[in-house]
Amino acid sequence: GKGVRSFHDSSPSAKSKIADMVQHHPIKSKTAICHIRQANVGEVCLANTHPFIRELWGQNWVFAHNGQINDFKPSSGMYEAIYETIGDTDSEDIFCDLMNHVRQNLSRDASISELADCLVVLAKDYAEQGVFNCLLSNGDWLFTFCSTKLASITRRAPFGPACLTDADVSIDFAAETTNNDVVSIVATQPLTSDEAWEVYQPGEWRLWQAGEVIAKGVV
Repeated sequence: GKGVRSFHDSSPSAKSKIADMVQHHPIKSKTAICHIRQANVGEVCLANTHPFIRELWGQNWVFAHNGQINDFKPSSGMYEAIYETIGDTDSEDIFCDLMNHVRQNLSRDASISELADCLVVLAKDYAEQGVFNCLLSNGDWLFTFCSTKLASITRRAPFGPACLTDADVSIDFAAETTNNDVVSIVATQPLTSDEAWEVYQPGEWRLWQAGEVIAKGVV
């Protein structure tokens, strides 16, 4: 629904008690966003930990950014700065700029295509300033943009096992799904070694809903 569960920890994931809890917590969600921060810009602290969340039109918008934009400059155009940063990362700066533009230029009843058009223009501007790989969701849809590295895979019934690339671990998706499910994963790079992932082109964007791509393009 419209609810959001948010788990943040500024500790390394390998030592994080929060990560350990999430690993064993039976989370069920139509959209999940996970981010492991390299901390290129901004100190290591809770306020700078992704994903960032803001409310717009009665929905929680959740954002994670992989990359770095030094000396970030807000997109052109005037807007009322409703959204402000809490931490000191370039990522949160970008997110607040994006949210301010969306709030200023679109309405609550904007179509999904109008939303995509707005997000693509902003993403292109950010990517021209530096590395901007992002995930953005309001719980209903997921917008993804690739500046340098992004890959995805869609799994459908019958589900089977998959082997992780960086650990001797196999995951049986059949135990966690039904025959009606469509499960898509978007990541910086392919996470499994025995499946065919789609690698995004630089400048490629996709809009997802219920596990399916409903719009895409390259800028």
